Amino acid sequence: MQARTVAILSPGDMGHATGLVLKEGGVDVVTCLKGRSKRTRDLAAKAAIEDLPDLETLVRRADIVLSIVAPAQARDVARALARAVESTGARPLVVDCNAISPTTVTEIARIVETAGARFADAGIIGNPPKPGPQSTRYYVSGEHAPEVASLNANGLDVRVVGEKVGQASALKMCYAALTKGLTALATELHVAAERTGMDEHLRTELELSQPELLRWIRRMVPTMPPKAWRWVGEMEEIADTFESLGLTPRMLEGAADIYRLAEQASATGTLEEVVGRLAAEVRPPGRGEPAPSGPDSARARSGAG
Repeated sequence: MQARTVAILSPGDMGHATGLVLKEGGVDVVTCLKGRSKRTRDLAAKAAIEDLPDLETLVRRADIVLSIVAPAQARDVARALARAVESTGARPLVVDCNAISPTTVTEIARIVETAGARFADAGIIGNPPKPGPQSTRYYVSGEHAPEVASLNANGLDVRVVGEKVGQASALKMCYAALTKGLTALATELHVAAERTGMDEHLRTELELSQPELLRWIRRMVPTMPPKAWRWVGEMEEIADTFESLGLTPRMLEGAADIYRLAEQASATGTLEEVVGRLAAEVRPPGRGEPAPSGPDSARARSGAG
């Protein structure tokens, strides 16, 4: 079945861009901005996404609902949609597009399906899309994944990767562990070099032996701090994924700690400027306040002092 109306919760950076592509592709795009920030409202207006008064109206109107929010908000959005579905008897296809573990997405599937809606799992890889040839991919899995793939006709690049809910999220977790995990590692090692006075020597060596990697670091680290608050939850979801498979979660828990530090420091600028700001925020153990870490951080789990 070809979708005529797609709802997006929430039209933030990725959500409003997805909506813009779908509108250009001939789909009616709606949302519900109740309780959303002025920035999100402005982004929705920029993409000309129709604002509906409540979720009950939204689930009646939409053939497909795309949940595109921060990982920590995914369950709450699912519960709110489930209540709207139960109260209206509507049966939209709810697609969780969030950076969450297979375990979390399976829980969300149960919430949505128990209410009477259909469900599919999705993982988005790439930057917010633009109309035209796509470099952003929407990997989907589950029984209803082929219906999501019908949005290929409306401008998205949707790829079915399996018949089971959780498979698309597993792919997203593995990919993000590389890109965002490596960004966290690059940030941490540069902060360490800054604090030991070896920052210039490190960059000189990287220019000699790892020039492509250094270019990547110079691009990724300065753009990371404004997104760090979202990436904390994503790293925790990846850690949970790896731990459920019998692998260590500690590397990704450490990445979450680095993003907590970046969020608190509010650093901006070049690689050198961001690293300098973060280095100034770090306090070695026993010398004032420690660097930020969550209650479930690698330090807490290992018992290290």
